[in-house]
Amino acid sequence: MNPLAQLSVDELKGVGAESRILLESVGIHTIDDLLNYFPYRYEDYRVKDIVEAAHDERITIEGTIQSAPNLSYFGRKKSRLTFKLLTGRHLITVLFFNQPYIKNKLALNEVITVTGKWDKNRLTLTASEYKLNAVARTHEFEPVYHTRGDLSVKMLRKWIKQAYTDYYTDILEILPERYLTQYKLPPRNIAMRYLHFPKDSLEVKQAHRRFVYEEFLLFQLKMQALRKINRESSNGKAHAFDNGKVKDFISSLPFELTDAQKKVVNEILADMRSPYRMNRLLQGDVGSGKTVVAAILLYAAVTAGSQGALMVPTEILAEQHANSLYDLLTPFGVKVALLTSSVKGKRRKEMMELLAVGEIDVLIGTHALIQKDVNFKDLGLVITDEQHRFGVSQRRILRDKGESPDVLFMTATPIPRTLAITAFGEMDVSIIDQLPSGRKAIETYWAKHSMLNRILQFMEKELAKGRQAYVICPLIEESEKLDLQNVLDVHTAMTQYFTPKYTVGLMHGKLSADEKDEVMRGFGKNDIQILVSTTVVEVGVNVPNASVMVIYDAERFGLSQLHQLRGRVGRGAEQSYCILIADPKTEVGIERLTAMCETSDGFVLSEKDLELRGPGDFFGSKQSGLPEFKMADMVHDYRALETARKDADELVNSREFWESEEFAHLRDYLNASGILEGEKLD
Repeated sequence: MNPLAQLSVDELKGVGAESRILLESVGIHTIDDLLNYFPYRYEDYRVKDIVEAAHDERITIEGTIQSAPNLSYFGRKKSRLTFKLLTGRHLITVLFFNQPYIKNKLALNEVITVTGKWDKNRLTLTASEYKLNAVARTHEFEPVYHTRGDLSVKMLRKWIKQAYTDYYTDILEILPERYLTQYKLPPRNIAMRYLHFPKDSLEVKQAHRRFVYEEFLLFQLKMQALRKINRESSNGKAHAFDNGKVKDFISSLPFELTDAQKKVVNEILADMRSPYRMNRLLQGDVGSGKTVVAAILLYAAVTAGSQGALMVPTEILAEQHANSLYDLLTPFGVKVALLTSSVKGKRRKEMMELLAVGEIDVLIGTHALIQKDVNFKDLGLVITDEQHRFGVSQRRILRDKGESPDVLFMTATPIPRTLAITAFGEMDVSIIDQLPSGRKAIETYWAKHSMLNRILQFMEKELAKGRQAYVICPLIEESEKLDLQNVLDVHTAMTQYFTPKYTVGLMHGKLSADEKDEVMRGFGKNDIQILVSTTVVEVGVNVPNASVMVIYDAERFGLSQLHQLRGRVGRGAEQSYCILIADPKTEVGIERLTAMCETSDGFVLSEKDLELRGPGDFFGSKQSGLPEFKMADMVHDYRALETARKDADELVNSREFWESEEFAHLRDYLNASGILEGEKLD
């Protein structure tokens, strides 16, 4: 156990009831909390040559005053004081705001040290601090902490220094010596000193490396221990499927599986054959052939005497999957059924009876699958498509309809490896990173708004060939705050341009589910040639005849979302096109559009998107489920994350970890997190 976690902060000299309340306002209750309250930046008071200083950098410089200070007033009680300073061979302007009293303290040719923000273009330092006739604090590199209310940085520095002085020998080292040596990491008590009282930036970097690795290792230990416990205590179903029949089924497909599909199928069939319950994530880019993989796995489960279920987020997607799986599986005697909210009355009752006695082998549907009256005879395999669109409880309800069925989550959103091993660390991950041969790459172009007429003429040529087109907009109605094309105005403009020759449909989130289905069915049957829509068409719409995707204000979308939208076309035999209409004002916007035009690889784009947007924005901050680290950054520190995952995996799967005294503190950490006591995270 960590002794400092048991000591209240008021054990420190000078910390009374009022001070304790101040510290508790920022979450500091114990000595351990105080020592682990890390700075978020540092003030560098070492004198710098302005030639080396970057624009807008906070720096400290030293020089002699070359002009009498000039004081002027503006606004109410606001002042501005300036003087010329010779630093090295450079004459610059020093500016103080709202400190008029400084004027009488300054004299010509006096040596002064000033700290502030450097404007390289105007050769001006906007100063916040100064010292007269003093040698600069060449060794001071001071930490800055988050504060609240009356709690000041000065107080925190004082109390942290006292806590470190009094208790540094009690700071618990939780990393085994082998890792400190292997990765050249400082011990925990030394790293604490480097963080709170560094001599220079090198010490900060050394401490940063240590705590980044520590945070990742502790998190990954939880993930890997959870994975091991869930797997080994699940009493899963060992599917004794007919390997010959599965091979015959694969041979009957009208195309050969890609190498990536074969690899994934073998990984998942091995899981199904094992006595442990499968908990696996299957990633596959748009059009990579996840549905065929699902069909093979469902067929394998049926040959083993079990039933399979596939849950998808929308009725349209459920119908598409049902049609595909019906065509693939029924020739092999597999009974396939579709259950959505549209199935009612006598028909639904009959379906439920057949399912309960095992007369239905594979059930495909929406969240209707998790209703109480849906009972399987022997559910052995659960597949959830676009699993992030369902809540944890919804996924669990479906899983619990069988006795420890194998579980496979599928997603067409390429998730960067960095996020996959963090957000889904307790799962096994399979990736289809290869598209079927012969598929034509979608040609992607970036066009400015001024080129709209040329875009419309191009659309007209494609429509004349019998093709269809999507037009995507970011907003539903006009917004005064954002100058974006909205879907209602664009629909009006497209209708005026293309009617009566072509029909223009409208789709957005404010339509009811029935209205959306009606529009999509019309587009699927080619009764609607142009579909103007918001991003509700992003996932699960399959219209092979659509060959053009036009996206307005494309710089407003994330790369992964743009890639998902682009994947709505290119599903047929004809050449398809994606046109990004944008006039980006930022470097990030330009980078996104350039990346979209340069590659169609969803995994490459997902890594770029993560780099540009960060992990919270990638998943959506509200439902991301991503851990918050104090010091580690999953994007910039991804190598440390990979290393920590590898180390954690080796540890939890070794007998030495569970028995050796060397790892006692790491086991204590797992005990404290509840993992070893059987608490399960979903």
